[in-house]
Amino acid sequence: MVNVFITWLVYKGTKESRNFSNIMVMIKLIVIVLVIIVGCFYIDIKNWTPFMPNGFGGVMGGVSAVFFAYIGFDAVSTLAEESKNPQRDLPRGMMYSLIICTIVYIILALVLTGMVTYSALGVSDPLAEIFKLKGVKWMLFIVSIAAVVAMTSVLLVFQMGQPRIWMSMSRDGLLPKRFSAIHPKYKTPGFATIITGIVVGVPLFFTDENFVLDFTSIGTLFAFVLVCGGVLMLPPQKNEDYTEATKGKFRLPYINSKYIFPLITITALSLILYFVPEFITSQFHITSENANTNIPMLVSLCYVLL
Repeated sequence: MVNVFITWLVYKGTKESRNFSNIMVMIKLIVIVLVIIVGCFYIDIKNWTPFMPNGFGGVMGGVSAVFFAYIGFDAVSTLAEESKNPQRDLPRGMMYSLIICTIVYIILALVLTGMVTYSALGVSDPLAEIFKLKGVKWMLFIVSIAAVVAMTSVLLVFQMGQPRIWMSMSRDGLLPKRFSAIHPKYKTPGFATIITGIVVGVPLFFTDENFVLDFTSIGTLFAFVLVCGGVLMLPPQKNEDYTEATKGKFRLPYINSKYIFPLITITALSLILYFVPEFITSQFHITSENANTNIPMLVSLCYVLL
């Protein structure tokens, strides 16, 4: 039912979707702030020792498992055609949301791991489980409502972005022209929106939750790699190339990464070697227990270096 409602909302128009999304975001932020405030009174600093019980490798393994948490930021770019000033608004929207959400993630993680030991968080609903263990029963209802709102908002963002991606692909001839058809009344890619709702809704009856999460993480990572590689292949644009026809559209600034990217890579590797010297060497020690984390890590490392 949630998927059907979201599909109808996105089909109806961008303004309606935006207003509904803003309401859900406000609800999520209020609940997160409430969780942080209430949780601060139950923090025991002994739970932070050791601070990284599974080492730096465990941290990186966790990062690879929850990469889908950043899936919503790229969806902002798909709304470029519906922005008044995409050259200004898109970079600001993506960077501000990325910074704010990262800070919130860190604070919330510190509060949760400070309330109980990390071993108690290996459940499907850690927020509810924590307040259950602490006896704060009135927070269980709020957290449950927030979980439904959070899932709904994620689906809404995805189903707003995916039809517009298919619309752009259709304009480039990569998909049938039907995907770029605009609804005469609602001014949205109606056909692509309906297909997105079907593609999202039908697999929900047959797929496992863990499979969906893992598949989403690796799919998101792969998509980000392709997009970053595609941006590097785009020709640089100069001021004289801008015409009246490109006014109001996003323009790719020319930034030479010949020296910037190697500098960032070397700095990151140097910090890892300095603070966690055993991390790099441990990746080459592959066993049946750590193969599922070490092999992808080595592949990613080789890709970055090459």
